[in-house]
Amino acid sequence: MPQANIFRRGDVFVLFGELFGRGYANGLVNEARAAGMDIIGITVGRRDEDNTLRPLNAEELATAEANLGGRIINVPLMAGFDLDAPAGAPTVTDMVNEMTIKNWTETRLDWSHVEKCRAIGVKRFKDSVAEVMSQLDGMIADGRNVFFAHTMAGGILKAKVFLVIANRVYKGTGDRFMSSNQLIESDLGKLMLQNFDEVTANTFQHLIEGSAAIRERVQAKGGQVRYSAYGYHGTEILINDSYQWQTYTNYTQGYAKMKLEGHARAAWDKGIKATVYNCPEIRTNSSDIFAGVELPLVALLLALKKEGGGAWADQQWKACGELLAEGHTLDAVLRIIKDFNGSDMAKTYRNFAAWPMPNSPELAEVMIGASDTIIKMHKDRKALITDHLSSLVLEAAGPLMFHESSNPAGPVLWLNHDIVAKQLTKLHG
Repeated sequence: MPQANIFRRGDVFVLFGELFGRGYANGLVNEARAAGMDIIGITVGRRDEDNTLRPLNAEELATAEANLGGRIINVPLMAGFDLDAPAGAPTVTDMVNEMTIKNWTETRLDWSHVEKCRAIGVKRFKDSVAEVMSQLDGMIADGRNVFFAHTMAGGILKAKVFLVIANRVYKGTGDRFMSSNQLIESDLGKLMLQNFDEVTANTFQHLIEGSAAIRERVQAKGGQVRYSAYGYHGTEILINDSYQWQTYTNYTQGYAKMKLEGHARAAWDKGIKATVYNCPEIRTNSSDIFAGVELPLVALLLALKKEGGGAWADQQWKACGELLAEGHTLDAVLRIIKDFNGSDMAKTYRNFAAWPMPNSPELAEVMIGASDTIIKMHKDRKALITDHLSSLVLEAAGPLMFHESSNPAGPVLWLNHDIVAKQLTKLHG
């Protein structure tokens, strides 16, 4: 359990990514606020109808700053290169929009043009990082500590054909199933992986490199600098009363998440305290595209009891049970999870070295079937057990990451169910 805290009133917390809705980032922001830190954010900017990237207008800026509870440097930091292109030339999104569900597997992209678009997007982002850091430098007084929290992730192409494909890869069963390998091996899939890299992984590198001057000045004046990022690389959950690693399959962004880890390791080797925290599966607006990703979360109920949650853990069990429709029990839900985790199919995919493994029709049937069955057991599809448990994980992750970052144990760490349950027991038990 991390206990250290180097951050105090007047230190600076920088959110490298805009705060939208509720997610993992809120936990860190809450901890920074409780510590009395000055909170500074950025914006990804907005796009006009012609896709021109612009800063926030006065109303948008006021709303974003109120949501963050701090100041925002109003320089657009939109990651990815899907809407960048040489003047008068098509963007890669334009190219993808010419594909159809019938021809996308055979369609070949002009990779020399893709590389030009990627170079323009990367230069745009790095130039904006330089402008952000120039403004930020004047907002950090000598002697202050700085916490940079990277929150950028994603990179899905906003093209109709991709949405249809994604629904089949991540939600399809039977005749609607589609192989993740078929996507990854296509030109469309290769393009998508490049954009994932730029958004999810390489932005962390640009942050670390772009803030070098600030880091050197702060440290020369006695301050300390930390970097955190949100990863995913499977989670250890309770299976047959022991913590075992498992993962959602197929997590296509996993390649970019491993590259994110690589950037943290490279920085660590240079003496920079940068840590990727691999977080548990939860339900968010962005994760809902992955049918079944929420299944491991149910096992958190078991961890709460195992880690000494006592009466408070009993209350969580009761609260989750009350979300089920008449005739259904929490024990029945847990039996479905136990049967899924105990199946030969699920065991096959608990292969850490092979991550991220491709999906299969057999896995989709078992995993998505279990997810659908559990959802139908609820009173309200908009009030699920996994919603309640997701909020608990978010509550635990903030303080765990904040305090660990004061004295981090390494560049890549996992927030498994054991440490999450221990943190929640510390807060409530």
